[in-house]
Amino acid sequence: MINLTATEIAAQVRDGRLTATAVVDAHLDRIAAVNPKVNAVTVVLDDQARSAAAALDARIAAGSDPGPLAGVPITVKENIDLTWSATTSGLPFATGNVPPANATFVDRLLAAGAIPVGRGNMPDIGLRWDTDNDLYGRTVNPWDPDRVPGGSSGGDAVAVATGMAAAGLGNDYGGSLRLPAHAAGITALRPSAGRVPAPSRTVEPLPLSLQQMAVNGPLARSVDDLDLLFSVMHGADSYDPLSLSVPHPSGYDGPRRVAVTVDPAGWGVDPAVAGAVRAAASALAAAGWEVEEVSPPAVDRCAVLWRQLSSTENAPMLINPGVFPGPLSAGTVQYFRDNIADVTLLDTSAAYQGAWAERFVHAAAWREFHSRYPVVLGPVTTQEMPQIGYDLSGPAATTELWRAHRLLVTANFLGLPAVAVPTGLSGRRPLGVQVIARQHADHIALAAARDIEAAFPPVTPIPAG
Repeated sequence: MINLTATEIAAQVRDGRLTATAVVDAHLDRIAAVNPKVNAVTVVLDDQARSAAAALDARIAAGSDPGPLAGVPITVKENIDLTWSATTSGLPFATGNVPPANATFVDRLLAAGAIPVGRGNMPDIGLRWDTDNDLYGRTVNPWDPDRVPGGSSGGDAVAVATGMAAAGLGNDYGGSLRLPAHAAGITALRPSAGRVPAPSRTVEPLPLSLQQMAVNGPLARSVDDLDLLFSVMHGADSYDPLSLSVPHPSGYDGPRRVAVTVDPAGWGVDPAVAGAVRAAASALAAAGWEVEEVSPPAVDRCAVLWRQLSSTENAPMLINPGVFPGPLSAGTVQYFRDNIADVTLLDTSAAYQGAWAERFVHAAAWREFHSRYPVVLGPVTTQEMPQIGYDLSGPAATTELWRAHRLLVTANFLGLPAVAVPTGLSGRRPLGVQVIARQHADHIALAAARDIEAAFPPVTPIPAG
């Protein structure tokens, strides 16, 4: 059962070929066997999951509709509210933070029949491209334990890739869905800004960059699963003033033109990464898309401004003592100190306002570009996943990682939807790409990703070595 996709599980539970109880038991057994090797699941929700599965089976037996996600086992990242356990964000001093209510999109998934089986690990407060913290420890990359699994939704990505869950819920402020999905050899959707509501119903002051650039979204082993999950998750929420409802078409029949950027901004690209992008471009061409190598606008400036704004707004929170009721992990503090040592912070009102004003110019340029090329195809990251500890080796390393992730953060900076999709393996290294569409055209990004996925055999679920 762990080999089935979310779509397959839901179909078989709905028509009686499987029970939700059997599905949940199989995935809990998988967690027991695999999680000690990879440390992706922080809290196993075995009693709650079995109770939910039994209740779902009883509803089906009574003739009730179990929902489009009937019996699908999911993980929920540690910074998304689920009343079944504390929302810790990986912080040792937050273990008592059991939320009074689920995030609205979590409630939507539960109502659709999804069943949480565990919580997904993350770096504390999610602001690192790795998955490690002082509360739960390090998540292991199941493909290569010497390399990071990506972050910050690394626990959920590894859980899905190793068959411990059919799907995961995470979030993405600087690539935190797409990067760990890429490292794990699975898919992830970074929705358009506002399409999926906030990870909590608790309303607190948020930095403007988090309001505009952070989103919540699904990870899964197929693009169809992403589409299915997103179709349930999206829509306005009365608790989130930035959320909105936009129709989500089931397919795409518009212009099929693709702009391919192998080396965004011309800053350099690993040959295997370049090969993966060109292989994906060939797959799209074979599927009837018109493909052209052409650079999207100002990736360099978008990436620079994302780094400046995110660093400026988060620096006080991360480096000043007393902001939190307890300490952050030494790794997170070191990473961020090294990062801001190599960034020109926007420490005047004029500089800060100017950065946000310039964002409008680049958003307009991308909107016009997407009118000619509905899809931008490029790398998730231009380099292979780094060795453990590389991001803590000094300011130059943090800059090199940001440069490698420049197309990732450009999508965040502009609030655009993007899908990470695997394209096979190079040895024990997953390869993959991302596709980016215009704002609220999530269905276009999913359509292109689906055609890429069809050209390559799946590489997950994988055993954990």
